[in-house]
Amino acid sequence: MRGTSTVQGFFRVVVWLVIFVLVGVLILLPSFGFTIARFSRWAPGRQLTQIALLLVEGVLLFWLPTVISGMIYVLPEWERMALLRLGRFVGVKGPGFFLVPPFLYSVASIVDMRIITHQVEATATLTKDNVPTKVTAAIEFEIEDPEKATIRVKDYLRTVVWASTEALKNTIGGLELRELLSQRERIAAELKSDIDRAATDFGVNVRAVRITDIDTPQALIEELAVIARAARGARAKQIQAEAEVKVAEMLAQAARILQSEAGALQIRQIQALLEMSKEESATIIIYPVDSFAGQMIAAATAGGRASSIQTPKS
Repeated sequence: MRGTSTVQGFFRVVVWLVIFVLVGVLILLPSFGFTIARFSRWAPGRQLTQIALLLVEGVLLFWLPTVISGMIYVLPEWERMALLRLGRFVGVKGPGFFLVPPFLYSVASIVDMRIITHQVEATATLTKDNVPTKVTAAIEFEIEDPEKATIRVKDYLRTVVWASTEALKNTIGGLELRELLSQRERIAAELKSDIDRAATDFGVNVRAVRITDIDTPQALIEELAVIARAARGARAKQIQAEAEVKVAEMLAQAARILQSEAGALQIRQIQALLEMSKEESATIIIYPVDSFAGQMIAAATAGGRASSIQTPKS
């Protein structure tokens, strides 16, 4: 039976041998010796009867140790046994050593409680924008209720795979290809919720769903790449324009503040001079603009610059 371990097999062999020896010593050998001693003196009818009795005892010699040793079960930590009594579920056994009485009790199933990872595929499925796509996902689940996994469903693994495949196909059919390619985590979370809702009815807990592969035509991928590059370029231009608008709004607001506040413009001029003075090669000459001397200095400076850039005559 599935789930038997090396320790369980060892116990069964030892018990079988012990019962075989005891039955042989207590039942078969005395009867066999008595039969040999008096076989020649019996009538033919009595001989046939004694032979039949020996055959029954021989069958008993092998059958009884098999039945008793079959009562022994040793389940590892990750296995559980669903037990029936006269066809009705009575409980879950395991792990460890225990006995199951024969005839009245029977083992419905031995289930593995460890985490199982299975791969499901949705082949040739059309997306919302009519693109044929093959999607592969990995489903990670475990049995949380051995009773439901044994009594309510015949093959829980096949049922989980079927539910996962159907959920995957339905999800693909409701999404466009770009959404399917760019939102894997969200889609995987929705798939987990849908599959877990169905698997709860037969005692299975879906731990995680991961989309491992999305197979699309190469030509379509190239078209999507061109569209993505154009979208990124448009977005970059939009961000740059928004930044320029924001800078213009801030400059206009600064101009209004400087114009409305007395002395604010002079303070801003002083700050500009301080910033320019940080340059090592910069020479700053400060003169009063509203005086006659300042006007003469400005005129002389402007005249000097004009003469310095004149083209010399030949």
